Amino acid sequence: MVKLAVIHYSQTGNVYEMARTAARESQDAGAEVRLRKVRELAPPEAVASNEAWANHFEASADVLEATLDDLDWADAVLWGTPTRYGLPTAQIKQFIDTTGPLWQQGKLADKVMSTFTSTQTSHGGQESTILALNNTFYHWGAIIVSPGYTDPLQFDVEIGNPYGASHIGLNGPVSEKNRVAVAIQTKRVVSIARRLHG
Repeated sequence: MVKLAVIHYSQTGNVYEMARTAARESQDAGAEVRLRKVRELAPPEAVASNEAWANHFEASADVLEATLDDLDWADAVLWGTPTRYGLPTAQIKQFIDTTGPLWQQGKLADKVMSTFTSTQTSHGGQESTILALNNTFYHWGAIIVSPGYTDPLQFDVEIGNPYGASHIGLNGPVSEKNRVAVAIQTKRVVSIARRLHG
């Protein structure tokens, strides 16, 4: 059975909803799944100053924080992050910066990696955020799996992003089409991981 970790950071809940969709879809595809969030780095007063942020922080309190054991355990990892100026968030980057011991032991090589994201606007850096996070995976010797245009639904302008599933915050909550994009990506990740790891 493929072991898949869904590791994400979400400020107001959009990436979290995408991560939950990925976890459900991977279970439906026969994978063993760990849904994890990375640690919040912002001070409590910053979180409290934004009602949506504070509400999500409280609503997701029961989601376990990611550890290096989750990465060591997984055959594949789906990463979710909002974008910050076209880059992954500091929270995701801080977690990645702790992975040196696994990398030095070669324990991240040959694992399947894939990324999804959410931006506030339609040109807010979705693709650059995914590409920036993928730079880490090259160093690890991991295998990057994108959704590409491997499903006819990827040609729907509201679904398809060949780099990874993406959501636009100004369009409202995560939509059914966003969930379809996550499902396409997740099923491909599980399928490729199954071929590689049996």
